[in-house]
Amino acid sequence: MANSCLQLGGFLISFLGWLGIMIAISTNDWVIMCKYGLNTCKKMDELEAKGPWAECVISTGLYHCFSRSQILDLPAYIQTTRALMIAGSILGLPAVAMIVMSMPCINFGNEPQGSKNKRTVLGGALILVVALCGMVSTVWFPIGAHQEHGLMSFGFSLYTGWFGSIFCLLGGCILTCCSSESSSSRSYQDNNRCYYSKQGGGNPPAAPSTNHAKSAHV
Repeated sequence: MANSCLQLGGFLISFLGWLGIMIAISTNDWVIMCKYGLNTCKKMDELEAKGPWAECVISTGLYHCFSRSQILDLPAYIQTTRALMIAGSILGLPAVAMIVMSMPCINFGNEPQGSKNKRTVLGGALILVVALCGMVSTVWFPIGAHQEHGLMSFGFSLYTGWFGSIFCLLGGCILTCCSSESSSSRSYQDNNRCYYSKQGGGNPPAAPSTNHAKSAHV
């Protein structure tokens, strides 16, 4: 029962983290940039938002974005962020599917529990890869933007990516550790059962013959 609750909790945390990473890569409010200082730019309505896909101008009643379509002219940190975030979003889909198919309430015929545990561990490992992709992207992007443009502040998309990466890391650890411990304990029980069956599987001692008992009595 406790193992099932941990598995369900790890799945929900991982799923929320994966959604956070997909929201982060699909939006452009990663960093908020300004040429003069944030307070001055807020008064002048000249804020700029930058993301992996576009640069946006933010002012009163205006939110206009310019897409960055020239891939070869982009800085290395933007290209790396795109590649890692897309890879994390794609890897999250089979990871979630594996974890769902390994739930205790879902059975495929007479599938042993060991196969479900292996599938859960594999799904948890993929979630950890998703978390790694999100962490590297959400840390490298603001550093590169700061070196390129200078003054800035963090945007909504970057916070979403951070929380998504942390949730994926936590959920992947829960799924991987929980399933590996249950599978190891199950194998230990099977080995003990086999050992005791071998110990008690010998032929019973033969009963003394009746003739020998009669001769001893005489």
